[in-house]
Amino acid sequence: MSKIVMIFAGQGSQAVGMGKDFYENSKTAREMFTKAGERIGVDFKELIFEENEKLGQTAYTQPAILLVQMIAYKLFKEACPNINAELFLGHSLGEFSALCASGAIDYVDAIELVHNRGKFMQSACEKIEAGMMVLVGLNDESVEKVCSDARANGKKVWPANYNQDGQLVVAGMKSDLVSLEKIFKDAGAKRAILLDMSVASHCELLEPAQEPLAQLLLSMVSDSFEAPIVSNVTTKRYNTKEEAVSLLKDQLVKPVKYKQSILAISDDVDMAIEFGNGITLKGLNRRIAKNLKTLNISDMASLAKVTEEICS
Repeated sequence: MSKIVMIFAGQGSQAVGMGKDFYENSKTAREMFTKAGERIGVDFKELIFEENEKLGQTAYTQPAILLVQMIAYKLFKEACPNINAELFLGHSLGEFSALCASGAIDYVDAIELVHNRGKFMQSACEKIEAGMMVLVGLNDESVEKVCSDARANGKKVWPANYNQDGQLVVAGMKSDLVSLEKIFKDAGAKRAILLDMSVASHCELLEPAQEPLAQLLLSMVSDSFEAPIVSNVTTKRYNTKEEAVSLLKDQLVKPVKYKQSILAISDDVDMAIEFGNGITLKGLNRRIAKNLKTLNISDMASLAKVTEEICS
């Protein structure tokens, strides 16, 4: 039997209408929408299926993404109860979906947790002009040096997401990011694109969010892990509540090492399955570890395709 890593994308993977096919064709999905909405007082049908400003606000983006991911995972487990994960792995927010899929937190609690995580992140950045910038075509060492030199000169910029070779996201003060655009390009970046975000994820600007998040994690996470989770912060595996609280607290202010995590596990698994909207991680995996076959489940058709391939 194949050794499978179950994977979950982070913010940026959302889209209006995601999960609608699940909702319209699955009683389980409809029940999960209802329970999630009751927990945090949000009409998820309105939030996800209709054009609105809230879906782009991190306090709502995060629970919306997690809900659709957990529906996809739940429906897969209903169809393939004998297929178990060797490992779980998420990108940023996706690590909370991984925690949920592992069994260490109930999905409704996880909805409340990431809703509040988004609020804590917004609160930490509301009085400053924070932002994020994606860099294309520049190696990690060059990005790290530009950021380090900039911080030595009083600027607030940090590497935030190591996605793949030649694609790294940096975070910090928006004005500092803008001021470094030419320097990044002079160093070899083909593109330096400021993202439409009002928070600076995975950098020291989010320190005020750490303790409130840790307290919620302490109250919600258990020691029941079906399989280990690969940490964004360390690329190592963990399977205890104590580690989860510490590492997910650190994840707010430390870079997401997605590329390094996939490379660290690629020899130990045969296949990855991405759950939720889009194929963000499938695309990254193709460029990080060509030998790692990645499937995705984002609607009823892809669910049927994957279950036919690996569960029959």
